[in-house]
Amino acid sequence: MRQNRQNIATFLPDFCDARTVFVVILLSELLAIVLTLAQPPFIDNQVYDLAMYSLFIQWVALSCTGVLCIARRWLQNVSDHWAASISYVITLAVTLIIAELAFWVFSREAGLNYFRVSHTTFLTPIMGTSAIVWALALRYFYVQHQWRVRVASESEARFQALQSRIKPHFLFNCMNTIASLIRRNPALAEEVVEDLSDLFRASLQDSQQICTLADEIALCKRYLRIEQQRLGSRLKAIWELDGLPDTVRLPVLSIQPLLENAIYHGIEPVPEGGTIHIRGAVQTDGIMISIENPLPAANRKIPGRSGNRIAQDNVRQRLSSYFGKDDLLHVSQLDSSYKLTITIPLKA
Repeated sequence: MRQNRQNIATFLPDFCDARTVFVVILLSELLAIVLTLAQPPFIDNQVYDLAMYSLFIQWVALSCTGVLCIARRWLQNVSDHWAASISYVITLAVTLIIAELAFWVFSREAGLNYFRVSHTTFLTPIMGTSAIVWALALRYFYVQHQWRVRVASESEARFQALQSRIKPHFLFNCMNTIASLIRRNPALAEEVVEDLSDLFRASLQDSQQICTLADEIALCKRYLRIEQQRLGSRLKAIWELDGLPDTVRLPVLSIQPLLENAIYHGIEPVPEGGTIHIRGAVQTDGIMISIENPLPAANRKIPGRSGNRIAQDNVRQRLSSYFGKDDLLHVSQLDSSYKLTITIPLKA
């Protein structure tokens, strides 16, 4: 998660990223279209005008993107104020250089006299438009940066709330389970203590900590072993995760809180218990992991078990913050089952 933290703290986007370059090209072409429609045609041919506008604007935009890509290593080490000022000066300087080259090539060297205007008249609208467009772009980047910082802060606050909300009844139940095992099965009691220690160690980690999928699944199995000692035959878990890459990285405690909810809302309220199905599959958009648990009867009223979704909202927020995508946690409910599906994108 350190990499994600660094991205959030950086004022400017990664201009070396292919997606950012594509957005720059797309917006530049839209600007070329707008300028073409807003100006009277130079030679009664708007298609030719559009081609010339596109050539010049894409030239400026991609050159500025390349320079900002190179300078990003230094810009991310200064304050937002200086990063914005330096970036603004860089983009205007690059625009001026390219405008001078364009005027020299088209009006002097090639002798095309395409612009049919003086040097000052040619540069003034270009620099004015560039100053406005880059100012708006930098303002947009700053607003996006502030939004990412706020989302990260809210995500960390939610995680801290989840940490401080370790259910007292779970701790008391674990203590009672350990006490009952000490006399009749000391070795098993020791295993439960070790599993509980690992669970608390993960719960008290920094909210920005990441782990591998294998570590998260191992933590979930430790948690289920603890609950298995308490619930006995009432709790059954079926794991179908064969074929998943163990080295995929994700925020810590992305799956275990959902298993805890499945037991609390789906297994404990039912006297006969039930089965939790944990399934996984590799798909084109990433790894899909689903957790399905039974629901109590529709007419059963269980005090205190109605829909506290802090864990779900926290997991959804942290997945979105880390992977930069929304809708990575989906909920589906049938008459007799409740299903959560997590999508873990395969990051390079």
